[in-house]
Amino acid sequence: MKKTDNISLVFIFLAGLLLLFILAPLIGLFLSTTPFSLFETALEPEVQKSIWLTISSSMAATLIFSIGAIPLAYLLARKKFIFKRVLLGIINIPVIIPHSAAGIALLGIISRDTLLGKIAESLGFSFVNNPAGIMVAMAFVSLPYLINAAIDGFISVPERLEKVALTLGASKSRVFFTISLPLAWRSILTGLIMMWGRGLSEFGAVIIIAYHPMITPVMIFERFSSYGLQYATPVTVLFISICLAIFVAMKVISKKTNHAETGEN
Repeated sequence: MKKTDNISLVFIFLAGLLLLFILAPLIGLFLSTTPFSLFETALEPEVQKSIWLTISSSMAATLIFSIGAIPLAYLLARKKFIFKRVLLGIINIPVIIPHSAAGIALLGIISRDTLLGKIAESLGFSFVNNPAGIMVAMAFVSLPYLINAAIDGFISVPERLEKVALTLGASKSRVFFTISLPLAWRSILTGLIMMWGRGLSEFGAVIIIAYHPMITPVMIFERFSSYGLQYATPVTVLFISICLAIFVAMKVISKKTNHAETGEN
């Protein structure tokens, strides 16, 4: 028993150090900002537009690309085929490559002189220095979070339920929308939140494709490089606070939805 207690104490100590490593910079950041400077920054139209652009672009990227990501996750969870592991590895490439390199790679297929760039221009817009380019960059680096979460969700759905429904005459599409998707929804919703949150914080890929209009991570970088830490801190604290509030609200809504579905109190 004594050995177990000693191990527990060591684990608690190590866990405390790790939590301190995460929390200390954030606490220091908030303590270094006065309420007046935070309020003054929040009133700046440039800051307001930047924060709204960041949140809306990440949300739009998440919703648009989820249309393809969720079906892909279902296929990867249910089908067995050659090179499946290779495909899973390809999906996770954006997580491991430098995001500035991701931006350059994306720019190579969406710039004005490429096929996609010319198609976009024929439709009246350009990916470069445009919210469309921002959404593409955000989606590229954050898609693995949604796909992996959705795969886990679909794997947790018993295949026998789908097979029973098929034998009773239900179509594959009906089985997917009435059985597979609802039962995997908890994991998918978690993946959507993680994808949205990861897109919010993207900097490297976005700055290559669209320095303007300026999302908040780029604005923080510009203010820090031009005017120093003191000028960049209020924007940083404001952005973190807003994102944290939205994230907590989404998690609460998700939890209430799950409780309503399971009948828990």
